[in-house]
Amino acid sequence: MDGQRAVQEPREIDASGLPMEHAQAVILDALRALAERNEPFAAVLLMPAPPEGRTPTASGDAPSAADRIRTLKLIRPGLTALCRGLAFVAPADIPAERAEAIHSGENLWGCPTTATQDVAAARAWAEDRIRACGISPG
Repeated sequence: MDGQRAVQEPREIDASGLPMEHAQAVILDALRALAERNEPFAAVLLMPAPPEGRTPTASGDAPSAADRIRTLKLIRPGLTALCRGLAFVAPADIPAERAEAIHSGENLWGCPTTATQDVAAARAWAEDRIRACGISPG
């Protein structure tokens, strides 16, 4: 392999059926696990739709926003070094604060991001990011 590490196909992290607080924790845990493998990667993140009606408050067993921020700060160096891109698949009607986090890209996540409503487009973008890093998919 010419000394280059192989990159797997884009990883898919499906949090689409979870409440948002749990979805964020699942995604951060999955990204941490990917970074800990110490191999370049790209990921497609399937985000949940917003709940009907008003946004519910976090349940008692969901990680707090402060916990999620702490986790992101801990894994960000690994994302910066190894993540070739995060493709968020989210419905159009997500709350403004979630849209802002998704679109904040490298400022928040430490790697390129994109957002779409189309899973196939997200996968194609992630595959392009893997190819763009000069390492062929494994």
